[in-house]
Amino acid sequence: MASTDRPSVRRHWAPAVVLALAAITVTAACSSSPPPPPPAANAGKHVDQATAGAVSGHVVFEGTPPAPDVIRVGIDQVCAQTVGANVQSQAVLVGKDGALQNAFVYVKDGLDPSYTFDVPTTPVTLDQKGCRYEPRIFGVRVGQPVEVVNNDPTLHNVHALPMMNQEFNQGEPNQGARLTRTFTVPEVMVRFKCDVHAWMTAYVGVVAHPFFAVTGADGNFDIKGLPPGTYTIEAWHEKFGTRTAKVTVAASQTATTSFSFTSTDHN
Repeated sequence: MASTDRPSVRRHWAPAVVLALAAITVTAACSSSPPPPPPAANAGKHVDQATAGAVSGHVVFEGTPPAPDVIRVGIDQVCAQTVGANVQSQAVLVGKDGALQNAFVYVKDGLDPSYTFDVPTTPVTLDQKGCRYEPRIFGVRVGQPVEVVNNDPTLHNVHALPMMNQEFNQGEPNQGARLTRTFTVPEVMVRFKCDVHAWMTAYVGVVAHPFFAVTGADGNFDIKGLPPGTYTIEAWHEKFGTRTAKVTVAASQTATTSFSFTSTDHN
């Protein structure tokens, strides 16, 4: 087991890592202004739970899955001691009968804009554990806090790369370090990376409503509490791109749909 004694851990940092931390510090110091506060919720109607329905379904990969990439984590001795020198990438996880894990599925269009939804105040946690981000794929509401925690006894940094929201890049040199950020506008998806450990990647779907899900190892998803209506549902995968489907949700009913990706799809 890797030692958590900080002085000994610091001796494992290569000069490049120290320079990376310095660059992160400069980036943070030169950041322009703090992100604007999330927009205030407008008064509007709420979903009638007596007539709300749902969308459920399955996401699969058809054909022979690509061989997973091998990640060489030995550049950081603490990472190597924790997970081994060589580990397999989790970018593509295909299970029994082609079940595709870590697809982000959400209502892309069709929701009446007059509906409003309370924004959760409980943070969504993104862990840095075993020199990986966990979860790799997740969703969060606009204005909901995201708390990023360093659970490893080594240097990480949190670098978010949005297109619509504000970029941030902050080092977390110590085990137990944490930071909290919020996203102010919808964006599917926002990539997180670690500038110290290039293999560390996560993606978050920032959504203005609660109607999203991430497929598990069985490839299934459930989106509950939808008002009756016709919706565009999108499934996003980090390697295979997107698929969309139109579904009609009747009052108090569950609509079903499915998505499939193949080896010819590539993000």
